[in-house]
Amino acid sequence: MKLEIFLIVFIRHVFAEDNFTINFIDSFIRNEGKPTILIYTGLCWGKYEEVKLAKVLSRSGIRCSSSTHRSSPIQDQHILFLTDLDCPGADDVLNDAMSTNLFQFPFRWLILTSVGADITNSTLWYSPILTDSDLVLAARSGDYITMTELHKPSMNHSMQSAPRGFHNGTFSDTRPHRELYRRRKDLMGTPIIMSNVIQDSNDSKEHIENESRLDLHNDAVVKGCWMVAKHSYEMLNATRRHIYSYRWGYKVNGQWSGMIADIKNNKATFATNCVTFPERLEVITYTDMVAPMRMRFVFRQPPLAYTCNIYSLPFSASVWVTIVGCSVAAVLALFFTSTWEVIMEKNPTQLDGTISDALLLTLSAVAQQGCFIEPRRAPGRIIEWFFFAALMALYAAYSANIVVLLQAPSNSIRTLAQLAASKITLGAADV
Repeated sequence: MKLEIFLIVFIRHVFAEDNFTINFIDSFIRNEGKPTILIYTGLCWGKYEEVKLAKVLSRSGIRCSSSTHRSSPIQDQHILFLTDLDCPGADDVLNDAMSTNLFQFPFRWLILTSVGADITNSTLWYSPILTDSDLVLAARSGDYITMTELHKPSMNHSMQSAPRGFHNGTFSDTRPHRELYRRRKDLMGTPIIMSNVIQDSNDSKEHIENESRLDLHNDAVVKGCWMVAKHSYEMLNATRRHIYSYRWGYKVNGQWSGMIADIKNNKATFATNCVTFPERLEVITYTDMVAPMRMRFVFRQPPLAYTCNIYSLPFSASVWVTIVGCSVAAVLALFFTSTWEVIMEKNPTQLDGTISDALLLTLSAVAQQGCFIEPRRAPGRIIEWFFFAALMALYAAYSANIVVLLQAPSNSIRTLAQLAASKITLGAADV
């Protein structure tokens, strides 16, 4: 009888302990106030406890799974990993997390342990839990759980801890700020490498490091970003480091180049502002822009003579037709007057009454060339005088228009197709 009573009390005590831990996990997730997918792995719990945990979380609208396989990175910011250091498989879980960079942002961790456990010699203590890591160590002692945040400013620093809160049946959050970045403002002199893109002048390297403010027109974006980054280093108590690249970064044959490759390969922590491309979102995170940035086609309009024939532009088509018509009328008029002059008298320097002489005189006037034959009587000379006066006015207007057109820019380039088909030289800035 006593044995049965002992077993009943023991079982109820074990179930009470299990329920306390499960309620703590549920309270922890609900206190986060953000969508969460719980992935529990490395737990040495029984089947009953795992089912109980799934039921409690399900009632709170929280999904959970025991598989660490991620089909898509879209929901990485929702994932919370749960493991227990008191279980024999915890070291394997932590080693796998290190190899797959699961301690980095945006993943979150809740690690259970018991008070008195030596974690300073465990795998957790030597894991890359850096400044962007969101890891909470929950140590239980009876019906009381103490929560502690762990992180390292860098791999060369010792582990830093900060109180997170406690749970004694009621969850209490003691963080001064809920935002992680507001709690990690002191990097304790940790070197942070910034990748800068130099394209205009190699002297920009010296100007950036010496803050000489010379040649601000060269690599203006990089220098503007550096002035903002300088204040960030001071606010975070970090040590400045620079590397330089000559390309912003593009994906070619599956490999990234330039500045984007520096960040992807962990050669740099952050870099100069660059234009947002969908492909770059796979490997980097964009911050606020230092200055407004717009993509524009800026070019000097080419001279009109580069794009069209300016010799036909001074007059409209109707004016050219009128000039031809007036020239034909002048030829006919000179032909009839010269025929009458030949009947009256003959002279070696006068028109001989043929259409060819009238045409020769007209073409000489149009081409502004001299001609030794000319009308000798008043009717022919009056026609010739009016014709020369009209041509003089036309040539004055034509010459003035040509001078204006030689200085005028062309506005015929309105689309990309017209720009590509034009004869001007194109240039582009690498962004």
